[in-house]
Amino acid sequence: MYPARRCSSLLHRDLVAVCLSSLGTHPKKSGPLKKSSLPSSRVHPPPTRSNSSPVLLSSLQVCQMGSSSSSRLFSTLAQTLSSAALADPHVDTDDYEYEQADPDALLRECEEVLRNRPPRLHRDFMTTRACSLQNAPIRVMQWNILAQALGEGKDGFVRCPMEALNWSERKYLILEEILTYRPDVLCLQEVDHYFDTFQPVLASLGYQSSFCPKPCSPCLDVHNNNGPDGCALFFNRRRFQLLHTAHLRLSAMLLKTNQVAIVATLRCRFTGRVFCVAVTHLKARSGWEAFRSTQGAHLLQQLCELTTQSHPEMDDENRTRVGETEDGIPLVVCGDFNAEPSEEVYRRFMTSPLGLDSAYKCLSEDGNTEPPYTSWKIRPSGESRSTLDYIWYSERAFQVDTVLKIPSEEQIGPDRLPSYHYPSDHLSLVCDLRFSQQPHRFM
Repeated sequence: MYPARRCSSLLHRDLVAVCLSSLGTHPKKSGPLKKSSLPSSRVHPPPTRSNSSPVLLSSLQVCQMGSSSSSRLFSTLAQTLSSAALADPHVDTDDYEYEQADPDALLRECEEVLRNRPPRLHRDFMTTRACSLQNAPIRVMQWNILAQALGEGKDGFVRCPMEALNWSERKYLILEEILTYRPDVLCLQEVDHYFDTFQPVLASLGYQSSFCPKPCSPCLDVHNNNGPDGCALFFNRRRFQLLHTAHLRLSAMLLKTNQVAIVATLRCRFTGRVFCVAVTHLKARSGWEAFRSTQGAHLLQQLCELTTQSHPEMDDENRTRVGETEDGIPLVVCGDFNAEPSEEVYRRFMTSPLGLDSAYKCLSEDGNTEPPYTSWKIRPSGESRSTLDYIWYSERAFQVDTVLKIPSEEQIGPDRLPSYHYPSDHLSLVCDLRFSQQPHRFM
């Protein structure tokens, strides 16, 4: 038997805090952030399923998010949160104070809930170059987590038992993956549980975030859905200051499409360095290659404009650097491009004036080849093994220190993804990026 479906006290507490805001009762605003040492970015050993008692779980049944495919409904509390946050653009859930959670304790909680499932995939990091001690690396994580509504109601993973997709446990598999690697910047696609799960939980772990739903999300076609899916971007608010955020609706052939992107301009609080990070999810399916290429061209055009802008919050050095050079602000672009490296949209990014390169080419012997797959699934139409996900970075500004390896076919198993031991049909990508040069400035 699998563990009883329970909602963690952490999820419950943070839902209450945010929902009160929609009723006009605002929790205490956060004060200025205190400087603190950076959490370690070193990868932790693969966890084993623990038999210890859960630390943060409680038996409260307030937000039963996904009890089954037939009865998965928002609780009254979660429904209030979702409708209020989407209806009022001035409600910023990151403005509210969250009691800070212990990531190690939350990881142990995930392990306890998942104790009857197989251990997660063990993946090692490959070091690509000798690490410099001049500045701390920025750990970036890219992941299409699989929208819950699509996984249960549309995608048809014929070799994945429906029980393996239960949200009551699958959310802990997703959180376990994030907590294992603890990225500084986290880029997610197919997020349909942002307001009731990922935003409050990750806010309690020190992340600030932004969410951009698809205008016509396919999740809305699924009975008892949890709202639209979209892209979400999270960053460590102790390490980075948000200077600007742009939500983009991508165009193709002069028409607005259903695909979106988020672009955030961040400044490191410890070095003063400024960079942009973008997350996107391009059109899926075979036969739409030209459409994806046009979407990519529009995104690149928008990124060119956004990375050549200066912002009032920039210091003089960063403002001068943007204003006097053609390079613009360094850039990291994460996404599920739904495109193999043979497609035109991939070539557009490789040859863009932005000077982008793909971090995961570092895994190959020649340094020029993408992994053989980032997604592997079996649907009624057959088996699909594809390379669709990428972390692009400004080659002039960043160096790749380490890259998380892709699991082997044996590790993934004959039933492919998703499964009892992995929550999505896409593998997470993680790399450590380091600025090539330390800025010349007095700290």
